[in-house]
Amino acid sequence: MGDNAALQDRLKPGEILILGRTLEGRAFRPSDWAERLAGVMAQFRPFEARHAEHHLCYSPFCMPTLVDGVRSVVVHRGLAEVSPQAWAFVLNFARDNNLETVEACILEHDGAAQARQRRA
Repeated sequence: MGDNAALQDRLKPGEILILGRTLEGRAFRPSDWAERLAGVMAQFRPFEARHAEHHLCYSPFCMPTLVDGVRSVVVHRGLAEVSPQAWAFVLNFARDNNLETVEACILEHDGAAQARQRRA
């Protein structure tokens, strides 16, 4: 049974999308909610990035984005390992505000990966 649970964890997508749309289909307000939520979560980072100068950027675990024109936040499951309380906070925010959530695995297209390699 333990092996099956471990397999299920590996098969789970790496991200949760919180869409800025309620389950009733209304746009969530205020319009900058995604940036505000990601700003609150900016302090939660992978261990290796905690000592670097990141005071003016979002955490890689919680990033605002647009999905089909809908303001959204991508929350990486790694946040649960770094801070279970922060993970619970984000999921409770979505639940308390009746927001749509989707399990996802964000894939980068080759152009984005190449652009990042050029910057490095």
